[in-house]
Amino acid sequence: MKIAFFQFSILMVFIISCAKTLRQVPKKLIAPVRPVTDTYHGIEIIDNYRYMENIKSDDVQDWIRSQASYASEVLNSLDQKDYFYNRLEEVDKGKPFNIYRIWRMKNGSVFYIKRKSDENQGKLYYRDSWLGLEKLLLDPEAMSIGKEQHYSLEFYRPSPEGNYVVYGIAEGGSEETTIHVLDMHTGQETGDIIDRIETAYNIPQWLNEDGFFYCRRQLLAPGTAETEIYKNTTTLYHRLGNEPENDHVVFGRGISSSVTMLDVDFPSINVDDAGEYIIGKIKHGDSGEITIYTVRREQIFDNDVPWKFVCDVADSVVSYTWFDEHIYLFSAKNSPRYKVVRTPLKNPDFNTAEVVFPPSELVYRYASRTKDRLYFSALDGGYNRIIEYDPATGNSQQLPLPTTESAYIFSSSHHLIDIYISSNSWTHAGKDQVYSHLTGKLEELNIEPPGEFDNPGWITSEMVLVKSHDGVNVPLSLIYRKGLKLDGKNPTLLSGYGSYGSVYGVGYYTSRLPWLEKGGIYAIAHVRGGGEFGKEWHLAGRMKNKPNTWEDFIACAEYLIREKYTSQAYLGGQGGSAGGITIGRAITERPDLFQAAIINVGDLDMLRIETTTNGVPNIKEFGTVKDKDGFKGLLAMSSLHHVKDGVDYPAVLLTHGINDPRVAPWTSAKMTARLQAATSGIRPILFRVDFGAGHGIGSTKSQRFDQMADQMAFLLWQFDL
Repeated sequence: MKIAFFQFSILMVFIISCAKTLRQVPKKLIAPVRPVTDTYHGIEIIDNYRYMENIKSDDVQDWIRSQASYASEVLNSLDQKDYFYNRLEEVDKGKPFNIYRIWRMKNGSVFYIKRKSDENQGKLYYRDSWLGLEKLLLDPEAMSIGKEQHYSLEFYRPSPEGNYVVYGIAEGGSEETTIHVLDMHTGQETGDIIDRIETAYNIPQWLNEDGFFYCRRQLLAPGTAETEIYKNTTTLYHRLGNEPENDHVVFGRGISSSVTMLDVDFPSINVDDAGEYIIGKIKHGDSGEITIYTVRREQIFDNDVPWKFVCDVADSVVSYTWFDEHIYLFSAKNSPRYKVVRTPLKNPDFNTAEVVFPPSELVYRYASRTKDRLYFSALDGGYNRIIEYDPATGNSQQLPLPTTESAYIFSSSHHLIDIYISSNSWTHAGKDQVYSHLTGKLEELNIEPPGEFDNPGWITSEMVLVKSHDGVNVPLSLIYRKGLKLDGKNPTLLSGYGSYGSVYGVGYYTSRLPWLEKGGIYAIAHVRGGGEFGKEWHLAGRMKNKPNTWEDFIACAEYLIREKYTSQAYLGGQGGSAGGITIGRAITERPDLFQAAIINVGDLDMLRIETTTNGVPNIKEFGTVKDKDGFKGLLAMSSLHHVKDGVDYPAVLLTHGINDPRVAPWTSAKMTARLQAATSGIRPILFRVDFGAGHGIGSTKSQRFDQMADQMAFLLWQFDL
């Protein structure tokens, strides 16, 4: 439906003048219904908004822009919008700068990304030591000047001797990444430019100073279905100075007689300059289980690379590392919370692998390497612990870090002995520390200054167990002001995800302070489908078990109301991406529980997900409509298909970046249209669209803060606060 610009402008004047009282979306914005009927395994499904999938059509573009303009005008008129944005800026400026993505070299030099508090994006820097002078290498903000969309630095990696840096640049949050190479001696680009780079599961790996391995998507002819984009990816070797189209394919479908691979698999390799072996990994879409091969370094360019098989999907390996002559595997096979085993790289055999850490209450996740140690990361009651392991003796110990904080390794190197550790809680930033087994001590690491808001002192947290619909206890983390009154009047935001075995880890974020300062509660439901309790917790919220995810979320909402932390009038729910299933199905199942909801880049039309760019890789997580049981599962988790006419739905703010490659923006458009047409109430359904963003990856600070401010102001508006 097209709306003349001058008519829309008049409408906006009216909206701004009465933003406090106007709730219902104007009828002029309601999308037309153009039904299409599909039959799945004998069941007819009517899709009233199929035409929106042609998102580039004039009609759909006009409607989306009208919705975006309407949402922007309403949100920008809210009393609290400017306050929240300004406060986010203030707390961000409490720390002069942040340093992250540190890469330490064997000669003591260091690369890192640094964002100053007055900058929109992080920039890449170099020092010959931490005491040396800082040198700016890459500035995405400068690259973006004069461009319609901003550039973001997706990754970087120095060559083994530090002579070059390979890095990836994408535009407008699209994740459409192009490789460039910087010559450290001249400070100029080498001219090596490669497009169609696949970065979701691997970044370039240097073989030596002459070249690197990288993953690339296939070249498609114009008009090819978008479902083909992520198929037949390959891993290639690029020698500096050569034309990319002549690069040597080393790992991919049909490349080696010793490897079996499907067109939907993602092949990648890992290599370092100290090891004799190269690891080949196959990611099967978005499934956690991986297939691994290994080959001697000098055989990687053989005509038929003699890869040796290590493990397959049935072995339920989700992570690995290697040290000297062994590869270490994190496996859920007969181990619901994972075990760690190792097998020789020369003749790997999963079935006879030595058990390093047997199954326990700990959830083993991944490991970091140093010159003579491995450091394992493991969840313990929701908190991340670090376990030091000596491969030579088999001895291990847990590092003496605070039990009420989560600790994470943010820098390690197979050339160095020490590790950098960051520990924090829900309520305060922890210390950045350096640890070496030679001293057995943790020492403070002073690479960035403390922040003014690192330890507010007035925040507390707790974790409670909430009994879900089937009696299973679900962890619920709560963050709020000390002295909170349980009177049912506290503005509360309940967030949840619950897919891919992802863990909602303990962490402190100053961006939550503005909400907490207003008396708000920030609640996190650790629902099934996540990985807080290992593989069994993931599988309990996957495919046919997916209803447990939103039922757990609903149980947590009921608990918050029952225990008078809040009440329906002050409760908002939030989920993003696959978490869109969680919040989408929660409000369609129990619209009476929530006053408002926020759905960020949400998976909302699960029956049509396979038609999208990222749909086929997600079959392993959600299922396929081609299978009868798979169709039933997808229908159950598809929020769009559970919206009913005449129901008083909560106020809903749907957000999406138009350049999103992971979740098609039309999924949010369809859900917006359906909710606006169906609701019987006066609470608004708003569609906030960022035309310079994607899935959120690569967004600038101002983009993130603007969206956060919109969300917090929207909630308080709907709570009448």
